[in-house]
Amino acid sequence: MLITIFGSSITSAYWNGAATYYRGICRALHRRGHQIVFVEQDIFDRQRHRDLPQDPDYAEVRLCRGLDDLARQVEEARRSDVVAKCSGCGANDEWLDQAVLERRGRGLVVYWDVDAPATLEQARAAPDWYFRRLVPRFDAVLTYGGGEPVLQAYRQLGARAVLPVYNAVDLEEYAPVPLDEELRCDLLFMGNRMPDREERFWAFFAEAARRAPEKRFLLGGEGWGEHAPLPPNVRYIGHVPTYRHAVVNCSATFVLNINRTAMARYGFSPPTRIFEAAACCCCIITDAWAGIEQFFAPGREILVAESADDIVRYLRDVPPDRARAIGQAARRRVEREHTYTQRAELLERALVEWLRASA
Repeated sequence: MLITIFGSSITSAYWNGAATYYRGICRALHRRGHQIVFVEQDIFDRQRHRDLPQDPDYAEVRLCRGLDDLARQVEEARRSDVVAKCSGCGANDEWLDQAVLERRGRGLVVYWDVDAPATLEQARAAPDWYFRRLVPRFDAVLTYGGGEPVLQAYRQLGARAVLPVYNAVDLEEYAPVPLDEELRCDLLFMGNRMPDREERFWAFFAEAARRAPEKRFLLGGEGWGEHAPLPPNVRYIGHVPTYRHAVVNCSATFVLNINRTAMARYGFSPPTRIFEAAACCCCIITDAWAGIEQFFAPGREILVAESADDIVRYLRDVPPDRARAIGQAARRRVEREHTYTQRAELLERALVEWLRASA
């Protein structure tokens, strides 16, 4: 199949948490014999902060510098077997949502929601939002999280078909590596500062650092340094390019996941960082949300925290050998169930079925 994807960016993870998701899915689809075209826009300084120095060999990247470029790519995409318009491209989203439907060609046109909780919250809050009218016109909706609550919400909006294609990991990119002494810490959190993550960040990570002053905390991601002062035992390292993710993860005794508020509310929304840390054999502590047991076994493959108190208890009471065992068990679970190869197989089956049905 020829698959054209309009997304935020596959070449840069700068302010773009979906980058590794796109890379993993596209690489796996390419290995299965599909031709991938990825269309992204030159916005938000991402091209100056590329962490792929060259375009990938598994996708043809087409960089757009304005609406005229986008219009040409929409026209070109009409010959594709599948056109996927992703959420959160960052510019011209409303125009693109409508253009791929109005200029559709011979193949499927699907909406790929990489932040379904946020999309559905907006749809609930704004009954006259243009996107609500478009949902039934897409041949299908793909989501990278949300489980049954998201599926039901999209069906209520009139979606013809909905398929979760969850985050996963590319085992060639993420594996245990030697730690970096400069980055050694007791607890790591990597995630960009987002409005609906900030409250939970202060309640979980920052509060745990305040309550455990004897422990070392490491914070990576954009946007945290210029805001409220962090506890003195927190070291902030800013943006972490993807090629550094493995060594940063492996330099921590525990790796923390904090879901954004909407993702925690809907549940069934494991972010990429969980699978990446698990592939590195890290002992993960995650905030609590519905559906975690679908991906990892609490207490055996992952630790679940309801509060900062739980985090501090894990830091102080879980011995290193148990932390290592939990991390190794998480790696085995990822190898069995959570690779992008498996996600691509699922997606391919669905696309083939929908194409046959449309024919």
